[in-house]
Amino acid sequence: MAKSKNNAKKLSYISVPSQIINSISSSSLQSLLDSPKKTSRSTNRFFFFFTNTIFRRPRLWFFTLFLFGFLGMLKFALTLNIPFSPYPCATTLPQNTISTPLSKSNVGVLRDNNIKDEVLLTKALVSHVELRAQGLDKVEGDGGVEKSEFWKQPDGLGYKPCLSFSRDYRRATDGVLKDRRKYLMVVVSGGLNQQRNQIVDAVVIARILGAALVVPILQVNVIWGDESEFGDIFDLEHFKRVLANDVRVVSALPSTHLMTKPVEGSPPLHVTPNWIRSRYLRRFNREGVLLLRGLDSRLSKDLSSDLQKLRCKVAFNALRFAQPVQELGDRIAERMKSKGPYLALHLRMEKDVWVRTGCLPGLSEELDEIVNNERIERPELLTARSNMTYHERKMAGLCPLNAVEVTRLLKGLGAPKNARIYWAGGEPLGGKEALLPLMQEFPNFYSKEDLALPGELQPFANKASIMAAIDYIVSEKSDVFMPSHGGNMGHAIQGQRAFDGHKKYITPNKRHMLPYFHNSSLSEEEFNRIMKELHQDSLGQPELRTIKAGRDVTKYPIPECMCNDSHANF
Repeated sequence: MAKSKNNAKKLSYISVPSQIINSISSSSLQSLLDSPKKTSRSTNRFFFFFTNTIFRRPRLWFFTLFLFGFLGMLKFALTLNIPFSPYPCATTLPQNTISTPLSKSNVGVLRDNNIKDEVLLTKALVSHVELRAQGLDKVEGDGGVEKSEFWKQPDGLGYKPCLSFSRDYRRATDGVLKDRRKYLMVVVSGGLNQQRNQIVDAVVIARILGAALVVPILQVNVIWGDESEFGDIFDLEHFKRVLANDVRVVSALPSTHLMTKPVEGSPPLHVTPNWIRSRYLRRFNREGVLLLRGLDSRLSKDLSSDLQKLRCKVAFNALRFAQPVQELGDRIAERMKSKGPYLALHLRMEKDVWVRTGCLPGLSEELDEIVNNERIERPELLTARSNMTYHERKMAGLCPLNAVEVTRLLKGLGAPKNARIYWAGGEPLGGKEALLPLMQEFPNFYSKEDLALPGELQPFANKASIMAAIDYIVSEKSDVFMPSHGGNMGHAIQGQRAFDGHKKYITPNKRHMLPYFHNSSLSEEEFNRIMKELHQDSLGQPELRTIKAGRDVTKYPIPECMCNDSHANF
């Protein structure tokens, strides 16, 4: 066939994986296209021989074609190290294979004399499509993450859960479960973890009074407007089943008690079982219904061994989240875990936290002024120690850490730059800009909103307690957890991680470490050494509750709820 003169002007496109293009230099490709075509007589003779000899013998033609293909593949294998990604199913790509996606204006018809631009465009488009398909906005390298000492777990000293109740407790159970005269109703308030604490105490009080417990009523949260009920957050049937041998849990008052006027009460702080019996039992036996409100921190933390075990049983076993909440939390945790070990941070940087603690964010004068003005307008929000200045509070370790301080502490403790971090907590004062110091130092920084698929969180919109439950699940499953400030969630997760085998939990030693933050004469190496030394005993190691009076067993489950070979069952 005669060749058309226009053939030279036609463009040819080849679909080539970006990984192959990366490994071939653009100069090599350019030389292939720009090299002059030879028109010597020897070339014409070879062409005449090839067309007249090869094409007239089909077998020889196929053999020649196979030979050229084999030689091409052999050269391809010898010149390229890794033609395809070694992680074809990975959820992320190595950073050196990713280019910044090009805008639509940059995508046009490419001339065949500009192969370099085509290479760059192909790399960008392939990488962008792969990222979009994976639903990731960030790409991280995974080298060295798993090998870092930062992920090393504390020695649990062989402690395991042990919730064997005494013979006296088991003997009294029959009478408690058979009682049909007394019903305890409780109204619990606050955020998710405040509610958890009060539910734990409600079960113990029901046991102390020998009464059935009506499913706790969750008071509508005045701050977030969350109207979730017990069954929306927790698995009610599981709750009843786990406590079946301790307290009878009913969904509602029986018809015989519907018209009964309840005895109402709100115990003072840290009351004992004897105080509860002497205060309520006589009237309770007569009326049949007792309604208690405001149970936060009302029950003493120093109880008998059996009641301590019951508190652990409620907190760690009975209060399981409802199935839709648990499954979503598990999925998000798995997305973090599939990329390797991860750290969960509970950041307390919300406006109300700064106001209530009497502290300042310290990131800008504008944010500090907002907090000061709010505190002046609403002085009742300041929770304690109003006679202390902000600086005194800060140096006493009473203030939350801001993003700069969290970043310095993590670096000092050896967190690798490519550490994967999940941050839990409400919207910080100042928005995402308040988190910039952390995001710049640790770019693999995610929240549940970053990890959830489109519409996955929608069923729980305006449900602050359920959103907090998702944070709780992902945080509890992390390899390392650290709160920026003490609080109910941090305490709950500390106890849960201890009960699950003493998984690493970093407690910032704020009072002792902050002076070093302001010492500019320290080298980075010396600063890091000091941070590690200050926190060597604050990494979640086993710690006895009984060392200090008033410690909560749901935060320190040893010795009542956990034992090893050197401890008998209590």
